[in-house]
Amino acid sequence: MRKNYSKKYVLLCAFLMMSVMAFAQTGSIKGKVLDETNAPLPGAAVTIDGTTIGATTDGNGNYTITGVKTGNVTVTAKFLGYVALKKAVTVGNTAVEVNFSLKPDNQNLNEVVVVGYGTQKKKDLTGSVTSISAKDFNQGPVTTPEQLITGKVSGVQITSNSGAPGSGSTIRIRGGASLTGSNDPLIVVDGIPLSNNGISGVSNPLSLINPDDIESYNILKDASATAIFGSRASNGVIIITTKKGKDGKLHIDFDSKSSLSKVTKEVSVLSADQFRTAVKAQSPGQASLLGTANTDWQSLIYRPAYTYDNNLSITGGIKGLPYRLSVGYLDQDGIVKTDNLKRTTVAFNISHDFLHNSLKVDLNLKGSHTLSHFAAGAIGNAIAFDPTQPVYSNDKSKYGGYFEWLDGSGNPNTLAPRNPVGLLNQQDAQGRATRGIGTLNVNYTFPFLKELQFNATVGGDLSDGKGYTFIPASAASNFAQGGSYSHYFSELYTYNTDYYLKYTKDFKEIKSHLDLQAGYSYQYFNSYYRTFQGYKADKTTPVGSAASPSYGQYYIESPFARLNYAFNEKYLLTATIRDDRSSRFSELHRNGYFPSVAFAWRAKEESFLKGVDFLSDLKLKAGYGITGQQDGGDYFPYLAVYEPSNTAAQYQFGSTFVNTLRSDRYNANLKWESTATTNLALDYGLFNGRVNGTIEFYNKKTKDLLIYTPIPAGTNLSNYILANIGNLTTKGVDFNINVIAVATKDINWKLGYNLSLNKRKITNISLTSDPNQTIAVTGIPGGVGNTIGLYKAGQSPSAFYVYQQVYDQNGLPLEGVYVDRNKNGSSSDDKYLYKQSEPKAFMGFNSDFSYKQWNLGFSARANLGNYLYNAQSAANGAYAGLKFSGYLGNLPSSVLQTQFQQYQLYSDYYVENASFVRMDYATLGYTFHIKGTHNLRASFNVNNVFVITKYKGLDPEVNGGVDNNFYPRPRVYTLGLNLSL
Repeated sequence: MRKNYSKKYVLLCAFLMMSVMAFAQTGSIKGKVLDETNAPLPGAAVTIDGTTIGATTDGNGNYTITGVKTGNVTVTAKFLGYVALKKAVTVGNTAVEVNFSLKPDNQNLNEVVVVGYGTQKKKDLTGSVTSISAKDFNQGPVTTPEQLITGKVSGVQITSNSGAPGSGSTIRIRGGASLTGSNDPLIVVDGIPLSNNGISGVSNPLSLINPDDIESYNILKDASATAIFGSRASNGVIIITTKKGKDGKLHIDFDSKSSLSKVTKEVSVLSADQFRTAVKAQSPGQASLLGTANTDWQSLIYRPAYTYDNNLSITGGIKGLPYRLSVGYLDQDGIVKTDNLKRTTVAFNISHDFLHNSLKVDLNLKGSHTLSHFAAGAIGNAIAFDPTQPVYSNDKSKYGGYFEWLDGSGNPNTLAPRNPVGLLNQQDAQGRATRGIGTLNVNYTFPFLKELQFNATVGGDLSDGKGYTFIPASAASNFAQGGSYSHYFSELYTYNTDYYLKYTKDFKEIKSHLDLQAGYSYQYFNSYYRTFQGYKADKTTPVGSAASPSYGQYYIESPFARLNYAFNEKYLLTATIRDDRSSRFSELHRNGYFPSVAFAWRAKEESFLKGVDFLSDLKLKAGYGITGQQDGGDYFPYLAVYEPSNTAAQYQFGSTFVNTLRSDRYNANLKWESTATTNLALDYGLFNGRVNGTIEFYNKKTKDLLIYTPIPAGTNLSNYILANIGNLTTKGVDFNINVIAVATKDINWKLGYNLSLNKRKITNISLTSDPNQTIAVTGIPGGVGNTIGLYKAGQSPSAFYVYQQVYDQNGLPLEGVYVDRNKNGSSSDDKYLYKQSEPKAFMGFNSDFSYKQWNLGFSARANLGNYLYNAQSAANGAYAGLKFSGYLGNLPSSVLQTQFQQYQLYSDYYVENASFVRMDYATLGYTFHIKGTHNLRASFNVNNVFVITKYKGLDPEVNGGVDNNFYPRPRVYTLGLNLSL
């Protein structure tokens, strides 16, 4: 017995020694996985062939695999859309470094893109969908999300609203499909459709989303791609996916940008000496008002502005629980003094798989808080103020010591411009806004039927904003009232739920793939706006009457379905239907049916093209669909809603004053605005995907336009109502090409170009299809009710309604002399529709060049065929402006050429060619590889590098076609540092 025990003991020791030796004979492999441009590929899978050992790359493309058996092994790196790469290595007791550089797999045809309610492989798309990932975003200081893709996508025009901090942009996809309704695309963030309503206390709601948290954009442009969203999709859909957690080693990323912004151009006005000469020559009776100073008022309101943008993210996983936590802080000064935006953001994502990966749960939470200080309206006053006057007066006890124009009693002249420096320093206008967006997504695969999945998305978007404006009693801008204090508040809430079943099945015997999807969506919108009672500067004495609060709510409930069918991987069919039921319409017109169908032919898969080596992809697509529009401004435009009157309309009962109730305008027959879109497209790829792109032709027809239209007096409760009265057509071409010009170990160069041609035309603007019906639009300064635009059948909606100027032999305009277009001896009724503010063509061009650890890139844009009404010159460009009683105002320098004595507001002389070429940014960067997996990247960026244009005004890129007191876009110099650990 003892002998047997000794044998067992010896065997046990031998086994333990062999186990220790086996364990000791392991090593590790580490390295990086890069793409064709030497950019890291986060989330790439690196595995040891024949084993279950592997790792996933972190945000910098680094990986480490431990416990690898010593000896010869094969390591494979894989990433979706790239060709897998294998490398044979010998593993010893020390770490082996194995780096991979992956090449695109037939230009990412297997890349998965996000579409409405799900994803699809790029090669299987039948609609117009463009996907842009983080590595292709615009560089430099980016305050709001849309700036990441400016100029990157054909058919998508993004124009910043101004140079103010967080001002946001106007986004148009294929020109927009409406006239007075919303032309904004539907924006969906992690499955939550955002409301287009503004948030008080912040200039742009999108500025409450941190661009650093965004992973990708997917832009849906045609109806076959957007009809699944039904209403609100006539103007395209932008799907934003934020960054998610990745299971694996803890990864920390810190990004810091410091920027300096400078004014590049000021409005051209008369200098002090030119102004003195003009006054003495044109209005000698006012010469006594001239001062002795030489003041450049515009230079006094502008400043070099600094911006600091810091973002920290932590990504990792705990026992199969991937997470990502990010914190961001932005402090941005505007180039107008006192202008500032501070933003703090937090984002958290966590996901987990349950029930042997059958149940997947993903939670996204985003929160932000902003504090804004708004500059007073100093730009227009700086342009108009007399340059011969000093900043400060001799009397320091009045009006803050600032020079102001006074009337005969010593009070500020109510008609004169205000001292712009005083305006800035004697106003405190602050706004605060908070926003939270949360999404819970649940995906369940039925174990008894793997082809069937259930998906549920529940989420909400809650925001509130508030602010105040305080002007002291000593300020000239509100002296007569005794200063002012006003404050406001808003609260917006959006709730969204989506549920759908998806069945996917391959029928190999008939070479078919079927994808069926059916679901239900419910969206609820609630808003509340209130401007409280105004007070004098003492904050106790009321002024005027409090405005009635504005509030409203509406919902949209929608069953929807989609069919995707593929035969032999060559013939693709997609069909969708959505039934939107909006509470903004009566029961008679509540339902809106939005179908679509699209077909694609992957011609490259045909036998007669498979042997064509230079052709890597060729797909033809055709689609047709209908989308809707319900935004008309009112929440219940079909109902006679009663509201309490203000104090000025109270009814007296004895000594008591009672608010009356009055009905708003309404239209019981109101119905959906609908847009039918036809799209024809060709996707191409050449030379193994090194050249690829798309050319698309589209035709959109919108009917039953929602327009506020004049009606006969006494037929409703207003002389204007919202009605379905018109039709609009939009035709265009989108073209884009991407080229990998060089792809070597050390040098990579990518180029991209896109071109869009777009033409919009009104085909009807009348309830009775009267071709002569017109609606005046687009207000201009210079008088109450002045307009410069006109809606008319057969014309562009952005054309200018002006007189045709007559010029002398020297090419100078003759004052008040216009072409008699009607040949009736008078030019007073000879206005005509001239040019348009919308570009006939716009394009983008970008380049990304890298050499080893260096990279150099830029992005540029151009608009062609767009014109601007130079309201700054038109409204002030006459010597009549020197003859106002008791004060002087400066004039635009254009008056030296025109010599106009009176204002010529409607002369087409002021409609100027505003075509331009603008370089949005240029960047130079270098990546330092520090010990281990640590990287430090340094970059230098210049934004708004240059603008080439014939336009004589401040900036050729102004929304709406009217250039008046535009906040300049600065040139921005940025130093960026990114540290990855």
